Amino acid sequence: MNRRSFLAAGAALAVSRILPARAQAIPYPTRPVRLVVGYAPGGSTDIAARIIGQWLGERMGQSFVIENRPGAGTNIATELVTKAAPDGHTLLMIGVSSTINATLYDNLNFVFLRDIAPVAAVERQTQVVLAHPSLPAKTIPELIAYAKANPGRITMASAGIGSFGHLAGELLKMMAGIDLVHVPYRGAGPALTDLLGGQVQTSIIGLAGGLDQVRGGKLRALAVTAATRSAILPDVPTIGETLPGYEASDWFGVGAPKNTAPAVIARLNQEIGASLADPKIIERFAALGGTPLVMTPEAFGKFLADETEKWGKVVRAANIKPG
Repeated sequence: MNRRSFLAAGAALAVSRILPARAQAIPYPTRPVRLVVGYAPGGSTDIAARIIGQWLGERMGQSFVIENRPGAGTNIATELVTKAAPDGHTLLMIGVSSTINATLYDNLNFVFLRDIAPVAAVERQTQVVLAHPSLPAKTIPELIAYAKANPGRITMASAGIGSFGHLAGELLKMMAGIDLVHVPYRGAGPALTDLLGGQVQTSIIGLAGGLDQVRGGKLRALAVTAATRSAILPDVPTIGETLPGYEASDWFGVGAPKNTAPAVIARLNQEIGASLADPKIIERFAALGGTPLVMTPEAFGKFLADETEKWGKVVRAANIKPG
């Protein structure tokens, strides 16, 4: 056997040793993947799901179909995924509401931290405290001072009882020691409409949702809720600059039914992580007031547990009950 033949035979032997391990691996995905969203189309969770879903579909060779299942504060969507086959072809777009609901609702047919396997974090979005110009407060310190001088006279609108804006507001009330009157709406849109009309005085909503009104002078941005200032509104301080330790960010991630194969979770985590390094994805999230949130499945699982504990304390302290 000449040298060339010897090397070819050696290469073939090496490949033959690799192939059995690859053959035993489960191909994924083998058909379109459902990415279930617990909200109607058009909201921030839905938009984030579509951005990631399109990227994954192009990358992994199968469509990632967004399936909107609104209702019961995202619990309908979560329960659907918990009952799905754990083969990676049905996934859940997770948001902060999932960690709030774990305490807010008493009789769920699932346990979120037990029945949903963490796959990957996707994005963190800051919220902004907005005020109608008629409110004589231009900063969080001024809001706190005015609220203490006028207890129970300032209204705070939200997208509904138990919504992220509601909980972020309750956390502000607790840490500042003030009394704001919560006014729940059926969605962020109606809350923003009444804030613009002066029917309510304050609200905490997504930065992207209120940006045009702030820039147009129709609403005043008092502070952002994240731990750091936003690049979109760099002159607007964080609540934490007045109340050290305050942090309330909306965020999104992906989960799967429990018992989903670790190899499938690892593949999804790797591909989602790659998407979050794509400049085009970063730019699209930035336009919405968001930044990529990259975590391993294990780190994301701890993050979910920490968020569940954090918002559970707020739900119990404020004695919030589902609407």
